[in-house]
Amino acid sequence: MNLKCGIVGLPNVGKSTLFNALSNAGAESANFPFCTIDPNVGLVQVPDGRLDTLANLVSPKQTLPATIEFVDIAGLVKGASEGKGKGNAFLSHIREVDLIVHVVRCFDDDDIIHVEGSVDPERDIRIIEDELILKDLESVEKRLDNLKKQVKSGDKKIKEQLDAVEKLAAHLELGQTARTISMDSEEKKAYRDLFLLSEKPVLYACNVAEEELTSGNEYVDTVKKIADKFGDNVVTFCAKIEAEIAELEAEEKEMFLEELGLKHSGLDRLIQAAYENLGLITYFTAGPKEVRAWTIKKGTKAPQAAGVIHTDFERGFIRAETIAFNDYEDLKSEKAAKDAGKMRQEGKDYVVKDGDVMLFRFNV
Repeated sequence: MNLKCGIVGLPNVGKSTLFNALSNAGAESANFPFCTIDPNVGLVQVPDGRLDTLANLVSPKQTLPATIEFVDIAGLVKGASEGKGKGNAFLSHIREVDLIVHVVRCFDDDDIIHVEGSVDPERDIRIIEDELILKDLESVEKRLDNLKKQVKSGDKKIKEQLDAVEKLAAHLELGQTARTISMDSEEKKAYRDLFLLSEKPVLYACNVAEEELTSGNEYVDTVKKIADKFGDNVVTFCAKIEAEIAELEAEEKEMFLEELGLKHSGLDRLIQAAYENLGLITYFTAGPKEVRAWTIKKGTKAPQAAGVIHTDFERGFIRAETIAFNDYEDLKSEKAAKDAGKMRQEGKDYVVKDGDVMLFRFNV
């Protein structure tokens, strides 16, 4: 699955520093607005200790982790929906992502300019939300104009679409995001193809000072209250620390995190939170040629999971020979798991579980 997360926020909140640490792609980072002119894209490996365990047991020729794409979108400012600060171009990049990672400045530092003159997470979040809503209103109003012309034909379906889009427009005009509106699936069909910006799921990333990395602060508490209203996840990180961690080898990284009193880096937690937010799980294939992690949506059935590898696997699906990861780890090999009766033969209706180690049988 080609999953894409867009990193957004006001200028100078730590977006590009976070992106650099995530992907080591070297996006320019500087203490002034719009140092990121074009969206930088980085393909990031999803950290998963289970993959390492399987690789150690199987000793394959190669090990391939799941990946997730991060896009560093330049800092938005008030008026972006009207084109200010290259806003129109940047907002169009958000339209292409599956998840918005909203970086919020949650630290005080007089040496780092804040585009609004002070640190205020609630105001900063509202600025970004308002710009997304205003841009959505543009798209919705165009759709309304078209539907109002078409409804004159007397088509009942067009009238139903018009009613739904009018309801959405009224909701947006109140300053409410599209993802908070109460609509059934049939009503949403009237505007689904608009790919509204304010309808996308959000993950908040709070950039804090090093000394507040484990304790948090009142700024973070404010973000959590906002996130709780919508059931969104919040990850706390220190961009400066993450940049340092990204330069370390695995053993050095563990020692450094231990010194900070952390089990996982902010980046690892961010990636895992993005997976959780998008409702994703991982299954594995393990053989002498490769051990690989595959990303699917929760609730995916075996044939569709096989289709992620190749469409032929789904089309000719016969069965999935499946071992739970914990059983594979305990018994040390596929053969031992099979001999112990831990390899299951699953059919077309089997819903794949997170951590399943799978071998698909299919007709060509």
